[in-house]
Amino acid sequence: MDSGQLVWIIIGIVVVLAIIAVVVSMGRKRKTVADRNRAAEMREKAEADQLAAREHEAKAARADADAKAAEVEAERLRRQAQGTQQEAESVRAGAQEQLRKADHVDPDVKTGKDGERIHNEHSGDSHAHDAQHEELRRDRTDRVRPAGTEDTTVIHEETTAERHDTDGQHGERPRNL
Repeated sequence: MDSGQLVWIIIGIVVVLAIIAVVVSMGRKRKTVADRNRAAEMREKAEADQLAAREHEAKAARADADAKAAEVEAERLRRQAQGTQQEAESVRAGAQEQLRKADHVDPDVKTGKDGERIHNEHSGDSHAHDAQHEELRRDRTDRVRPAGTEDTTVIHEETTAERHDTDGQHGERPRNL
């Protein structure tokens, strides 16, 4: 082998090594560029995830604020209901007191020392007692009318005795002409 061939072999080996070095260098550059692009995409995704996380935090804060507002509203409604209940109890107590006073004033109602009505259930005349209370109720109904209303019709219920007094010979009612 002569020295010329040896030089050509060395030059060939150097060229091959140079080509390999260039290919490896280009592969590294491509990998570096690809890694940069991938890193940029990862950063963009991370920023998008951070933005989504902040949006979720804001939604959670809004939901928490809404829940607190609902709790405040519920407490307000609870207090309002308690006030209304107390007012109803006060009105009921006043009505009961008014009824006790009415029973005390009414000569037909027996009351005890505490002003409570005494019910006489042993009386065999409960039907007459009920009729008397019905008549008293009708009397109170006639006297107590809401303001601004006028009763243009008069309802008159005839008792059996009144009906017999006005009936004719055969139970016929007289005609008004």
